[in-house]
Amino acid sequence: MKEVLDYLEKTQTTHLEELKQFLHIPSVSTDSNHKEGIRKAAQFVADYLKEAGFTRSEMQETPGHPLVYGEWMEAGKSAPTVLIYGHYDVQPPDPLDQWQSEPFAPEVREGRLFARGASDDKGQVFMHLAVLKAFLKTTGELPLNVKVCIEGEEEIGSAHLYDVLQQRKEQFQADFVMISDSGMVAKDQPTILYGLKGFTGLEVTLKGPENDLHSGLYGGAVKNPAMALAQLLATMKNEEEVVTVAGFYDEVEPLSEDERVLMKEAPGEDYPTSTGAPSTISEKGYTAKEHTMARPTLEINGMYSGYQGEGTKTIIPAEATAKLTCRLVPGQDPSAIQDLLVAHLEKHVPEGVTLSITREPLSAKAYKVSPDHPLIQHAAASLTETFAKEAVFVRMGGSIPVVEWFDALYQIPVVLLGFGTPEDRLHSPNESFPVEHFHKGMQTLVHYWEKVKNMQ
Repeated sequence: MKEVLDYLEKTQTTHLEELKQFLHIPSVSTDSNHKEGIRKAAQFVADYLKEAGFTRSEMQETPGHPLVYGEWMEAGKSAPTVLIYGHYDVQPPDPLDQWQSEPFAPEVREGRLFARGASDDKGQVFMHLAVLKAFLKTTGELPLNVKVCIEGEEEIGSAHLYDVLQQRKEQFQADFVMISDSGMVAKDQPTILYGLKGFTGLEVTLKGPENDLHSGLYGGAVKNPAMALAQLLATMKNEEEVVTVAGFYDEVEPLSEDERVLMKEAPGEDYPTSTGAPSTISEKGYTAKEHTMARPTLEINGMYSGYQGEGTKTIIPAEATAKLTCRLVPGQDPSAIQDLLVAHLEKHVPEGVTLSITREPLSAKAYKVSPDHPLIQHAAASLTETFAKEAVFVRMGGSIPVVEWFDALYQIPVVLLGFGTPEDRLHSPNESFPVEHFHKGMQTLVHYWEKVKNMQ
C-alpha cells in the first residue's frame, strides 16, 4: 500500500492534468450537438483503463449513448469482485455568461478545480481510474477483482442502463457496487452516505372553458382553473408539513432512535444562510435534518396558468397545470404512491373543471444499507484514516435511481463513497471540486481496497 500511495503522491500533477483533459471534453448528454464529445469522453475512459493494464476495456453500444465496460479479474475466485459505477456525461453549461472561466477549459483557482463535470461526476470517476492504474503500475495487480461501468446517460435519467443491466446480468455481476457520485456534509468532514430517497411524480392539469374568458363577463359564473388548482393542491398537505393524502405514510419505515442520534451528530446546514429562506420548516415531530434525510416529501415543482406578461390581462384562464414530485423513503413503492396521489386528486377535484394527470415515468425506490455493514464500516475507517477526522453517517434527500436498480437486480450492497462538498455548485455555473479532496479521495480509495482485500 505504501508503494501505491507514494506513486500517487509523486504523480499528483500528472493526474490533475489528465483529469483536465477529461474535463475539456464537452460530453453533454442532453444536447445532440455534443454527440462527438460524448463518444470522445467514452473513448477517453476506455483508453485509460486499457493503458492502466485492464484485461478488458471497451465501449459498449446502447440504444442511446455508449457505456464503457472494463474488467480485471486476475485476483482469483476467492477474492471479492467490486463493480465501480460512474458517469462521464455532464449537464449543459448554461447560462454561459455566469461562468467566471470557460466551462470546458478547466482552471484551478483558490484550491478548487473549476469546470463542468469537475465534481459531477468526471472528477470522482477519474479518482477511481487513477487509483486502479496506480495499483497496476506499481504492484502489477489489484487487491480484488474489479469491473467498471461508466455510462453516458446519467444526466438524462440513465435512459437505457436498466435494460442493459437486466440483459447482461452475468457481465455486471459482482459482490458489491462502489459509487462516487455524492459528497460530504462539509469540506474535510468525512461522510458516509448510507441511504437515498426514492422518487416519483405527476403532472396535473385542470381544464375549464375552451379558451381564456373575460373575467368581468364570466367571473362568478365559470370556475377559474387556476383558483381550482390552488384549492386542490392545498388539500394535499397541511400547515404542519404533513401530507394529507390517505395512505401516504402507511408503508413508511419508522425512523429509529439510533438513526436519529446519527443524524443529530452529523453537521447540519444553516438553511437560512445557504438558501436565503427566512426560516426552516419540517414535518411536525421531526427536525429539518430528519425530514430531509429520512421522511417522505410532497412538493410542487412548478405551477403555470393564464397571463404571464407585463401588466394586467383580465382573464379567466382556460387551464392550469402543476408539476408534483415526491421523495420517498424505505417501504414506499413509487407506483403505489402514484396511485394514492391520483385517487386523492380525483376525489377532491373542484366542481366546474376537468382533471387530467400524466404520471412521471422515471421513478425509483429508496435505498438504505445498514451503517454497521462491514463494507460501510471499512469505508468510514478509510475516510478517517485519510482525513484524520471521524466520519459521520447520513442519509440524503436526493435520488440516484441506478442505486436502487443494482439493489433490485443483483441483491448486492452499494457503497456510496463521495468526495464532493456543498460548495461544488453541481449543475450550476462555476461547478468546482476541491483539489485537496481529489488527492485525499484517491488516498482513501487505496486504504479502502486494502481493507476489503483483508476481509477474505
